[in-house]
Amino acid sequence: MVKVVGVKFKSVGKMYYFDPDDFELPLGTNVIVETARGMEFGTVSLEPTEVDESEIVSPLKKIIRKASEQDKAQHEENIKKKEKALQICQEKIDKHGLVMKLIDVEYTFDNSKVIFYFTADGRVDFRELVKDLAAVFKMRIELRQIGVRDEAKMMGGIGACGRSLCCNSWLSGFEPVSIKMAKVQNLSLNPSKISGICGRLMCCLKYENSTYMELRRGMPDVGERIKTRDGIAVVVESNILENKIKTRLVVEEKQGDRPEKLSTEYYTYKKQEIKRLEKGHKPKKEDLFEGLDGELLEEIKDLLKD
Repeated sequence: MVKVVGVKFKSVGKMYYFDPDDFELPLGTNVIVETARGMEFGTVSLEPTEVDESEIVSPLKKIIRKASEQDKAQHEENIKKKEKALQICQEKIDKHGLVMKLIDVEYTFDNSKVIFYFTADGRVDFRELVKDLAAVFKMRIELRQIGVRDEAKMMGGIGACGRSLCCNSWLSGFEPVSIKMAKVQNLSLNPSKISGICGRLMCCLKYENSTYMELRRGMPDVGERIKTRDGIAVVVESNILENKIKTRLVVEEKQGDRPEKLSTEYYTYKKQEIKRLEKGHKPKKEDLFEGLDGELLEEIKDLLKD
């Protein structure tokens, strides 16, 4: 086990582990740490605790110091400079006629680098833009292309539910979301109904997916034939949350050109009250031999042995 402290650099960002050294670090303490980007100003989001070594990305760097009043003033100054930096960068983008959308800018704490975030449909040749920006800011320039989900996380907004976007208000990271999750929850597959403002599938499709998967286990599909206390039936509708299976009984089986006849009334059952008939069920050998006389049966069995 290794003793670590969790630090976030954004209120709704990913948490990173650091060595707390001998510092007393209650929640909310501002600290200065060293990262791959240089010196950074962060906030303690997890008090010193012990975690398994497998969760650590080596080498584990130490907390350099608690943030002083001067450090906090420097951090606030960096935030204030963002608006001016965005304006300058946008002017340079327009000057070079680049097809890119500027999203955000971020100064490292020690002012050794300024990072510009943007979106674009494809690759953008911004070499000349970087030269112009370096001449203005007199520091290292990094342009980082991000996806539409990251754009929504940075910009924020209101979702279809009327609340602030999850990714901007509390969701620290993105998890894979698939169209199968919408199908499991019996949602309309209309893209406008299941997509967020980023244009991708809504993150909230995953929140209840595990519950739906559990409730769906053993539930028959629409059109499936099942065995009930009243006979064989065909599933018309399956309500997972209410555990109700709406069916029509098979009154007459299909014979020749005559189609299968179903009851006009609907019958509703619970999952535990029905038995699913195996799909693609292959009859057992003994079922094939049923009805044959003993002598013929023995001959067939001998042939199968050979």
